[in-house]
This record gives sequence, C-alpha cells and structure tokens, in this order.
Amino acid sequence: MRALVTGGTRGIGLAVCRLLSQKGYAVTALYFSDEAAAERARGELPAVTFLRADVADEADVAEVFKALPSLDLLVNNAGIAHFAQVQDVQFSDYERVMNVNFGGTFLCTKYAVPKMLGRGGAIVNVSSVWGQTGGSCESVYSASKGAVIAFTKALAKELAPSGITVNCVCPGVIETDMNAHLTKSVREGLCEEIPLGRFGSAEEVAAAILSLADNRYVTGQILGVNGGFCI
Repeated sequence: MRALVTGGTRGIGLAVCRLLSQKGYAVTALYFSDEAAAERARGELPAVTFLRADVADEADVAEVFKALPSLDLLVNNAGIAHFAQVQDVQFSDYERVMNVNFGGTFLCTKYAVPKMLGRGGAIVNVSSVWGQTGGSCESVYSASKGAVIAFTKALAKELAPSGITVNCVCPGVIETDMNAHLTKSVREGLCEEIPLGRFGSAEEVAAAILSLADNRYVTGQILGVNGGFCI
C-alpha cells in the first residue's frame, strides 16, 4: 500500500507518517520550508521518502504525483496558522493561508484521484475545530478549514461510485508547534474548557486518521478529535 502525507515532518503529519510506516505503507511525505525538521524526520523514519514541495504550487504538486506509480491513501495535513484581528489581516496573508490550507488540499486531491480511479482508495483531510466553530482572531484560518470540511462532504458524494472514501478529522487543541506559543495561563484556561482536561497528542489524531482510512464503509464524515471541546 502506498500513502502520501502533506506537512509530514512535524506534529500530526509526522505522527501519521510514523503510524502508516509501522502499518506497512510505503510513505511519501511532503514539506515546504523547514529543512531542519525534514532532516530530523529522515533520521527517525528512514523508510519514508520526504520531498520538498509547496502544496499551494500546482507545478510542484503535479511533479510529485507524476512520480508516484500508484496511491492508496492521501492525507491532506499541510496547514499554516494566522492570528490577527480581521482589520489587521493583509490580503497577502489571506491568500497564503487559503492557498495552503484549502488550495493545497484541492490540488493534492485533484492529482491524487487519477491514481485511485479503477482501484479505490481513501482521502483523509485535516481540518480543525475552528473550521467547525470559528476562532476569534483566526477568521481566515477558520474560513480555510471550513472550506476543507465542505470540500470533504462534496467529494465524498462525487467519489463514492469510484470506491474512494473521503473523510475529515477536526483536531482540537493538540500538542504541536502550532500551539507552542500559548502561555501557561492560556493553556490552563483551555484545559478547563476541554472535558477531558488536557491537550490531545499528535498520535491520537494519527490514530483517528488511520481508522477513517481503513474503514471502507465510512465516507463524508467529519470526526472531531478534541477531547470533548466541541460536541
């Protein structure tokens, strides 16, 4: 079995690569800018192929998929955050967040589907709890992740006749670099809002992704992995 994971060198993406490799997948992982993280990932997971590519650049994406002989699983995980009040968001910020978080999901799916037609496969998109509820001072990020949810539902209907399942996970507050900036008081406040009382782990999100990929009768589902933060 062959899988491609975007944003695969850190956090949730790296945990997905680790789990899929353990399960026997031949894994290709994409990253864009952090060469140090990529080198660490290569050292940890020598069986995984880590490639530098911008998921928001169609030429980069097309080149990556052209080299893949086949594909059974696509995990659209690459994403960037942006924190600002809406009046302070520059249009260039909006473009980059949308182009990576939703545009990258669209482009990778566009080029993955031809690899799955006639054989079936699974696509799992990574959205966010803010894609479901919206996050203050994260309006553009929330919008990009909401688009991923709508895209998932539409594609599930479109691709079901071809035997391709399409699902989505919406992580809550997870222990990743994206949340490393949070202060102690903010972390404590968030934990008070989470019924399970703690941040989630990248490994817990990875397990949910694999579960959706494995189940051939589950499609079009939006699975919260958030400790009860959003019910």
